[in-house]
Amino acid sequence: MKQAALISSIAVASLAFGGLAISVANAGDNELPIPDHTEAMINEHVVELAICLDTSGSMDGLINSARQKLWTIVNDLAKAEPTPRLRVALLSYGNDGHNPENGWVKVETPFTDDLDTVSQMLFALTTNGGTELVGRVVQTSLQELDWHPSASTLRMIFVAGNESADQDEQVAARTICKEASERGIDVNSIYCVYGDDDSEVRPGWRELAMSGNGTFAMIDQNNGTVVIATPYDHKLTELSGELNYTYIPFGAAGQAGCANQVAQDTNAVHLNYSNAATRAATKAGKLYSCGWDLVDATRNGDVDLAKVDKKDLPEDLQTLTYAELVVKVEAMQQRRTKLQSQIQELDQRRQALLNEELARQATTNVGSFDLAIRSAIRNKAEAKGFTFASLGATVAMVMSPIEVEVENAATFDYFVQFAGSSMDTWVANDLVVDFEDARLDSKDFAHDVHIIPGTPEAEAFIETLPTHVRDLVRSLEGMIYLHWSDRIYLLTGGC
Repeated sequence: MKQAALISSIAVASLAFGGLAISVANAGDNELPIPDHTEAMINEHVVELAICLDTSGSMDGLINSARQKLWTIVNDLAKAEPTPRLRVALLSYGNDGHNPENGWVKVETPFTDDLDTVSQMLFALTTNGGTELVGRVVQTSLQELDWHPSASTLRMIFVAGNESADQDEQVAARTICKEASERGIDVNSIYCVYGDDDSEVRPGWRELAMSGNGTFAMIDQNNGTVVIATPYDHKLTELSGELNYTYIPFGAAGQAGCANQVAQDTNAVHLNYSNAATRAATKAGKLYSCGWDLVDATRNGDVDLAKVDKKDLPEDLQTLTYAELVVKVEAMQQRRTKLQSQIQELDQRRQALLNEELARQATTNVGSFDLAIRSAIRNKAEAKGFTFASLGATVAMVMSPIEVEVENAATFDYFVQFAGSSMDTWVANDLVVDFEDARLDSKDFAHDVHIIPGTPEAEAFIETLPTHVRDLVRSLEGMIYLHWSDRIYLLTGGC
């Protein structure tokens, strides 16, 4: 299978660097801490996002949406002018596996600009019963995160959940949200509809955002995440893997950081190639920087190569002279710049296809996790001096000699439901309308041919599909409908 081969090739980059061991302390104070920021950071344009996810038993769909759309959110922020420094914290709440003395709240990672760490923690989340104390998770965000003190910083808390926001008897949600807003931290609420919308629960989430000077959004956690495959996804994923070879791990965090970079590539591919392609665009963008990488550290002025301890370098570089090390770092930077340029050009073509598909009737991102966050950020960013292109704006195409297989790119319709969780993720188009109409009428959705996994007929059929759809079908375990050659095919169970 192509996917297995690609994951294997990506993993090669980590073989020399051992295992990953990252631990996060969860210390707290009673006051909003003022960290010891450098003068350089004080003068930066900073965006801080504290993402608080309900991880009680019914929230698998929300967690999967966050995993799927992390890179979309980051890529949207990368379009801001001026380019911000992005710091993300991840908190989980409502999980019986957490400490009840903390109100079942856990800081999964404090503020970090290491986006791979955020991804790692997202993929480590699990759901487990729980009492969802919204007031407590907002309070923890205020007390335990090192919020940047500059008034020019865009500081935002996003709380997502599907139960009442008023369950916390110790910390009133509206009171703590008002306190946050008075400190210049906006609290945004994301009410996750699970089944039928609870009209008694929804107003509490709306009032939460009003108290916190934030934005209220209501999303469908099971059907709101749109995933669209394009013929560029596979090539972008390959280029992302090649990009890893331009990183030079150094120092105490080098081996773990390098291993985690590859691990998050693999996690993205395991979700689907669309996610891996979006992550590739992040790695080629302005907001992806690795503090454990000698190339980034040198470019950013954080490290003087003349003063690097040879023991902090990979073994094969420890014998290099200073001049040879300079040449090595410059060569890796040049190679990286070339690969990033290729990724950016391909991503422009990909975005054009995505915008075209999203513009089609019945294909919408309304009600999605990422749109709720992106819209809230844009709503407040202008007051902090940021400007954005409009959401969904057409990206100018820049053609290059990069060859990508695009056969039969737009001659069929298809959609997907993921299995194995409570989330249905749609690769959406006009077929979805017919499917939803049938479901609302309690009827079976008609199909012409049922393809049985593992049969010679299934393999022969899959080989006739365009490459990007073939990869998608092989990577999923859910239910896939394809409108192909005037017939509707149903494939199930991970063909």
